[in-house]
Amino acid sequence: MPKIKTIKAAAKRFTVSASGKIKHKQSHRSHILTKKSTKRKRQLRSMNAVHESDHKAVARMIPYL
Repeated sequence: MPKIKTIKAAAKRFTVSASGKIKHKQSHRSHILTKKSTKRKRQLRSMNAVHESDHKAVARMIPYL
């Protein structure tokens, strides 16, 4: 069987935690930050877990994660 290619765009966006959960960075943190409150920007800093319903799709994009 041939190897499955990793979708490189997905590999750059997702990481796996020590417990095996898939994490991703939150959106709305890249530009136009002046109008956003400090609290909102601070809360967007953290990584979020990928929802369980999306695990299968992410695993298909990154087979060797």
